Amino acid sequence: MKNLKLKICGMKHPENISEVATLQPDYIGFIFYEKTPRFFEGKIPQLDSEIKKTGVFVNASPDYILEKVKKHKLRAVQLHGGESAEFCQELKIIFAGMDRMEIIKVFSVKEEFDFSVLQEFEGIVDYFLFDTKGKTKGGTGETFNWELLKDYPSSTPFFLSGGIGLDEVEAIKKLQNYFKKQDKKELLYAVDINSRFESEPGLKDVEKLERFKKQF
Repeated sequence: MKNLKLKICGMKHPENISEVATLQPDYIGFIFYEKTPRFFEGKIPQLDSEIKKTGVFVNASPDYILEKVKKHKLRAVQLHGGESAEFCQELKIIFAGMDRMEIIKVFSVKEEFDFSVLQEFEGIVDYFLFDTKGKTKGGTGETFNWELLKDYPSSTPFFLSGGIGLDEVEAIKKLQNYFKKQDKKELLYAVDINSRFESEPGLKDVEKLERFKKQF
């Protein structure tokens, strides 16, 4: 995807996971949060080592996160709750002896966002992720005001998430071009897609995913 990584999140069914993996996304996400219909309880099938298995957690304990990391051989953790910078630092220390573990910290956005809240996480997490603010965690199917990202003050690369489907392709390309013109093309690191590519929660439409991937 020409300098733009792809994360497909909310996977649940082993056969569907294997089908999605044939598209060679950069990340595949599994949600370890019981209050979502995409809660993952199964066994992850064998995936290409280049695909980073990512665990999504919401205010989970370090022990619970570490258990899932070891069990599923995760390469990244995505923190979707109110985790503090101190918590992220604690995880970073825990992961220090592991090979290439990444920490992604999520922030929910609607019509406005105070970017100053990112400062304490700088140098601790590997990436930020901006998702659409909703009543529940994840899967709103709605985008937020991406114009806000033009004021992004950080040097930490970020994932773009929240309601992304085939109709958002041109808007993503425009945002890519904006950062490219600012000589900051590396900041928009990845897109994270989920509910807009499902036939039911956790079951992805591989054909639609392939059409999306081919746009970039």
